[in-house]
Amino acid sequence: MGMMAWFTGRESLALGMRPETRREAIVASLLNMAWIIEARDPYTGGHLWRVSRYAALLGERAGMAAEQVAQLILGAFVHDLGKVGVPDAILRKREPLNEAEFALIRVHPELGARMLAGHPYAHLLHDVVLLHHETPDGQGYPRGLSGASIPAAARIVGLCDAFDAMTTPRPYRGAMSLDQALTAIEAQLGRQFDDFLGRHLIALAREGALDGILGHSDEGLRLQACARCGPTLVVRREHHAGEHIHCPACGERHKLVTQGEGRSATLRAEPTGAFGSPTDLLPSPDQALIRRLVQDTAGLAVQTGYGMPGAA
Repeated sequence: MGMMAWFTGRESLALGMRPETRREAIVASLLNMAWIIEARDPYTGGHLWRVSRYAALLGERAGMAAEQVAQLILGAFVHDLGKVGVPDAILRKREPLNEAEFALIRVHPELGARMLAGHPYAHLLHDVVLLHHETPDGQGYPRGLSGASIPAAARIVGLCDAFDAMTTPRPYRGAMSLDQALTAIEAQLGRQFDDFLGRHLIALAREGALDGILGHSDEGLRLQACARCGPTLVVRREHHAGEHIHCPACGERHKLVTQGEGRSATLRAEPTGAFGSPTDLLPSPDQALIRRLVQDTAGLAVQTGYGMPGAA
């Protein structure tokens, strides 16, 4: 057993669960933990959902089978498990990281892989969690792998992770425009990014296939901006006008108001000038989103690898 006590198949059998219910419980427990870990960083709301959606589209475009895409969705959502070991002061820092701080960040893939030890799906997710920061030129971490020695799934998630980082603002820098990010990726094809996959991602973006993901935290739900902290506010599907949400960075309370009419009506977060209590600011996993992800991975086949046509 690894660092966490996982909900095992044996335990679920003892509870009399059907096989499909056991699978759903195991996957949901993993997604919930990944969501809570992401919530420690107030500037990455929706990051795991976006990376998993980008990765699914890219895997499909690259020729992956449906069950491999299901594995990819799950791997992308949990790729940052190891950030549980990164201090809050680093995750929330408003200036660029120094060398010592970046060295701490670099251990998160190794920690994430250790956390997976003993999980029923560890063998499916290990490569993505451990190797998503490896690069084709061998300059990545933690192993310094290069080219085809990096598993295809890790190359996909690494590329999608970097694309989302480029196009998402941080407290110490603004977001790149879509064109700027695509230009940066194109300049690093074959070095930082896989050439075959990078060209497919650029094509998807040029076709507009990524527009409904970029800057969103869920399908059809854009991140909203806190006046102090930028786009940190996540509106969920179950939210209604009159409810309050809080900025995870500064804690300011925002009231949701209806904007527009009929089917085009949306919710807009308006600042109230008040601040949430410690209880208000506790992270709460988006269970509706997690249930959908569990369904998206319903075809998960535990014996299948990550082979991908056309990628060296």
